[in-house]
Amino acid sequence: MNNTATETDIRQTLEELTARVNALEQSAGNDRLSIGVMSGNLDTTIAAFIIALGAVAYDMQVDMFFTFWATAALRDPRKSPPKGLLDRMFGWMLPRSSHALPLSKMQMAGIGPKMIRSVMKQRGVKSLEQLMKEAAEFGVRIHVCEMSMGVMGLKEEEMIDYPGIDYVGVGSFIQMIGESKQVIFL
Repeated sequence: MNNTATETDIRQTLEELTARVNALEQSAGNDRLSIGVMSGNLDTTIAAFIIALGAVAYDMQVDMFFTFWATAALRDPRKSPPKGLLDRMFGWMLPRSSHALPLSKMQMAGIGPKMIRSVMKQRGVKSLEQLMKEAAEFGVRIHVCEMSMGVMGLKEEEMIDYPGIDYVGVGSFIQMIGESKQVIFL
């Protein structure tokens, strides 16, 4: 009789533990990383894509939310939709593409970005544009802040061709954050 009571206790404890583990797994969120990209700097944008690709290598789903100055990295210099004067003025002041992004430090009278790109190439490091292409191939999703685009006079028609790129409000990003295991802001 004592042996049966022990087996029953063990089964009950095992069932309780199994239920607790299942509940923890459900509340832990998806294997997902959300990256908020706010800086419009070359080095920060490169870091964001390197982190995204690293997470994909670990089978994580990655969502990148581009807002404010970071949106300029997604402009396609070959596209020039019609705009009003104020929007054109913003366009003149913002970098026209990822190729025109400044560095966060060591601008060196404007040659800093060219120097870092040259060093990266010499040392076999992929360019920002190569990282972006690879991110697209591996399913990294890009979401662009609609409000930031509106404030800066940017239009969907002038953005890069990227599979599944979408234009969302901050509420969508907040929802992504809530469903993510990890969140990074750069």
